[in-house]
Amino acid sequence: MGKVTIVGSYIVALVMDTDRIPVEGETVVGRNYHTTHGGKGSNMAVCASRLGADVTFLGKVGKDSFGDAFVSLLKKENVNTNGVLYSDHLPTAVGFIIFSSNGTNSIVIDPAANNDFLPKDIEENRHIIEFSDVIVSPLEIPLETALVAAKIAKRKGVKYILNPAPAVDLRKCDLSDFFALTPNETEARVCLGLEPNDPISDSDLARALLSLGVENVILTLGAKGVLWASNSGIFPIPTLNVKVVDSVGAGDAFNAGLAVGLAENRSVAEAVALGVTTAALSTQKRETIDSYPFREEVDKNIAEVLNYIT
Repeated sequence: MGKVTIVGSYIVALVMDTDRIPVEGETVVGRNYHTTHGGKGSNMAVCASRLGADVTFLGKVGKDSFGDAFVSLLKKENVNTNGVLYSDHLPTAVGFIIFSSNGTNSIVIDPAANNDFLPKDIEENRHIIEFSDVIVSPLEIPLETALVAAKIAKRKGVKYILNPAPAVDLRKCDLSDFFALTPNETEARVCLGLEPNDPISDSDLARALLSLGVENVILTLGAKGVLWASNSGIFPIPTLNVKVVDSVGAGDAFNAGLAVGLAENRSVAEAVALGVTTAALSTQKRETIDSYPFREEVDKNIAEVLNYIT
């Protein structure tokens, strides 16, 4: 069983439906209010655990009921909570989400305690990183925190995956401490300082990102699968043919599957296949955490992808 650590984020989502999104200064009546677990780090932790990894979450929440609920979720999903830290002055991150009946939405997020997850927290918990096999970080935490964690990981031979979401310009960063960078097409452009709709090809995107020092670039392309680039070349890997119901959280599922595969000492291609299969299966159900498959289901479907790359 490989050891996967998520150096990441948790955001509780407060959700409500309305007939339409209110304009500035307007009050409308909503319905179906509910809370749900969110945040890319939280999603990755749960998904990786369901795939059979020994998972630890390292991140920060507030000293409040939302933080307590998150710890309860991790325990329910067999994720180690020793790395859950608490902010002394900020609450757990929250996202307010309004869905309209015509399919539009309005979202406001306060990163709160995620922004208080600082490099010093990494230094104080470096033993968690050093005893991991693979680490994954989204960028709902400060970039500086992920960079410090990656440097510690590199010294110990721990593979580190950076999922640059939300994306930031990485052109001035030395990414040589990272084993893999896993943006989608839009995020990849932002990482290179380009406009989101820049006509650059996927292959050229991948090559440009490789020049920042990272060992592997894996562009996630939705229904087209992924494009994996390294110094050995560029290789497209398709996804499963499934009926997509809800693709939200699929990128997190891919990163979880990739991390689990690498933690099991699989080749990069095999780990990518595990990630692609996990992500595809997750799109067949609504919500994020509820959609994440268990390993048995993934193993039953992965041959379709493996047959392409072997």
